[in-house]
Amino acid sequence: MKKISMLMLGICSTLAFSQNVSDYKYVSVPEKFEAFKKDSYGLDTYLTKALKGKKYVVLPENRDQWPSEAKDNSCNVLNANVLDDSSLLSNKVILQFTDCNKKVVLESKGRSGIKEFEEGFTDALRQALVKVTVSNPVNILPAQTSVVADPQTSVSTTPTTTVATTASSSNTFSNGKLDLQKIQIDGSQFILAKSGNSVPFAIFKPTSKKEVFIVKLDNGSTTIGYFENGNVVIDIPQADGRYTKEVFVGK
Repeated sequence: MKKISMLMLGICSTLAFSQNVSDYKYVSVPEKFEAFKKDSYGLDTYLTKALKGKKYVVLPENRDQWPSEAKDNSCNVLNANVLDDSSLLSNKVILQFTDCNKKVVLESKGRSGIKEFEEGFTDALRQALVKVTVSNPVNILPAQTSVVADPQTSVSTTPTTTVATTASSSNTFSNGKLDLQKIQIDGSQFILAKSGNSVPFAIFKPTSKKEVFIVKLDNGSTTIGYFENGNVVIDIPQADGRYTKEVFVGK
């Protein structure tokens, strides 16, 4: 049981392989961009408005104003930044999004031939925003685990959530090549992690259909999964666009 609690600690304390900006619901936009401290040319306001138009929830720098699922786990939040990449002949910006581990999730460049700074930088940012797709979050993580359960107990506590890790919510599944541990995060979502490894193999989020899930794989791809005769089935995407049925049999 202690082993399971330690695995939960490793999983809940890190971002579980979100690779796309659209995987996120929350984006933090600073009041002033470091590269534009003297004059932001309205870029912060323009970026905020554009992100809201793409269905993101834009958060201020002050964490006290954040909703609980963002405040309790900063890995649910992307950090936006705009860099000045201008040359003598054109206004250019780099739009950058980083995760809680300071890893760059997206970097997009925009260029404008408009010489006036305010109009030129805004036009360049508009072009950089083309690569930012509409928010479609599939991986909102629970609060970080702060206390590891005693070996004789089966509960790990968080600042706002209690996660049960009893035998009934943790099972082993195998496809003959890979042994995975099923760890229930809450009543509707769970993780399959490689035995002895704190890095998830797949995260399962519920859909409107019972026992059918949106699945985020460790390679960053998104697919579907479901239960079948007590086993876990994942449709694995192939390079040619097709899907293969991978069955993980419960032990």
